[in-house]
Amino acid sequence: MGVTKRYGETVALDRAGIQVMPGRTHALVGRNGAGKSTLVSILTGLTSPDEGEVRFGGEPAPRPADRDAWRRRVACVYQKSTIIPELTVAENLYLHRHDLNRFGLVRWGALRRKAAALLAGWSVDVDVRLPAGELDVEQRQFVEIARALSFGARFIILDEPTAQLDAAAIARLFTRIRALQEQGVTFLFISHHLQEIYEICDTVTVFRDARHILTTAVADLSHAELVAAMAGEATGLTAALPRASVPADAGEVLGVRGLSYGDAYREVDLRVRAGEIVGLAGAAASGRTELAETVAGLRAADSGAIEVAGRRPRPGSVPDALAAGVGFVPRDRHHQGFVPMMSIADNATMTVPERLGEAGLISGRRRDRLARTLITNLAIKTPGPGLPVTGLSGGNQQKVVMARALASDPRLLVLITPTAGVDVKSKEFLLGKVEETASGGSGVLIASDELDDLRLCDRLLVMFQGRLVTEMAAGWHDHDVVAAMEGVRLDTPDASDAPYTPDAPDTLDAPDAPDV
Repeated sequence: MGVTKRYGETVALDRAGIQVMPGRTHALVGRNGAGKSTLVSILTGLTSPDEGEVRFGGEPAPRPADRDAWRRRVACVYQKSTIIPELTVAENLYLHRHDLNRFGLVRWGALRRKAAALLAGWSVDVDVRLPAGELDVEQRQFVEIARALSFGARFIILDEPTAQLDAAAIARLFTRIRALQEQGVTFLFISHHLQEIYEICDTVTVFRDARHILTTAVADLSHAELVAAMAGEATGLTAALPRASVPADAGEVLGVRGLSYGDAYREVDLRVRAGEIVGLAGAAASGRTELAETVAGLRAADSGAIEVAGRRPRPGSVPDALAAGVGFVPRDRHHQGFVPMMSIADNATMTVPERLGEAGLISGRRRDRLARTLITNLAIKTPGPGLPVTGLSGGNQQKVVMARALASDPRLLVLITPTAGVDVKSKEFLLGKVEETASGGSGVLIASDELDDLRLCDRLLVMFQGRLVTEMAAGWHDHDVVAAMEGVRLDTPDASDAPYTPDAPDTLDAPDAPDV
């Protein structure tokens, strides 16, 4: 209880706790940054808390180095599978636990028989001789659960287990969870889809801003009350001043028509006018990130069309998107936003080589002159443009990524969670720069689940399970946005009985237990 975890100045958990009772399915919900992932790391022994303790069945948790002891108590089935696709199911189930003969060789027959008995014991119908790469998502999850149970663990954490499953597979997963509950297995269920909480869970705990907010029986909490607990009161950045209305005759800088991409999103239509800031809100599996990356040229849609300032860039081509006038800030600056050992000057100007020299040759003088202008405009704290980006703070690194996006004077600026991992002062500055860019006549598309990123938007489009489900004008209420992002209707007489489903019309009118 009372767990605190800090990473530098960031408080990931602040005296938070959860108590999960045996044989239950306990939900843990909270918006992005609430502390759920940090709690899972602590519960599974991958991270040690700075304060507080973890107890299993009343006993203190094992030492962090004793991985076998942790595996006997708890396991997590992550959204991203940990199954090794090149190995067979049997090999995955007993990895590093093979039976050996007196010559030190693996007894393959015995291994397969033991694996088959394990799966049969837990009613998992999978051929243990198959390469794990041939299993579908549902089968991989069941194999991972069986593997966890084989160590003796009876407490299983399911992290977004339904994100890649269709309705029939979700129903089978829930049937399996209930059957395992009857055999004494306890589950901690983490999901962004609130209707699933009401279907499968007994108890729900809400985290918000790294703190425990409430724990109660699911049956005692309506959808509206759950959304309110997750959203809280409007906090964070100062509310943006009202923006001047975008002229009705403003030209269209982005037109998306009938766009579909795999299971990520389907039949999306949207437009952004010159000088307009449009928000694209949605939870992790809503499709918002994939849609924004498609507009920026990182993905090629299966069908539909994208038009940027009157041009149709080649699908899946970042150079074509740049040439059409797209500036882009990706969701992960460390892996997608900059080249770590390159200088600020090289990173900030890499999208505009034609401005740096003739015949494909780059003039260091021109590059540094442009870089200094960008450094001044973005208020990047650095002794000079030659400093490697790794020498900057997180907020200044993000400013470099923004500088690169603005270097080409884009007609359309596409941003994915543009203020992730930066301090409040840097966040306010970056969002002010976005508003300044729109005031200069560029269109802006912001894809994020952070409400602070979205407050300056003229319009907010909300995605749920790959579809645009509602549009909100500026002045929206936090609860309405969070409800729409989580697929919940708050405009019905009894909201607790009316979760949103993708089969409904594509609009919303409103928008012994582990003890930590």
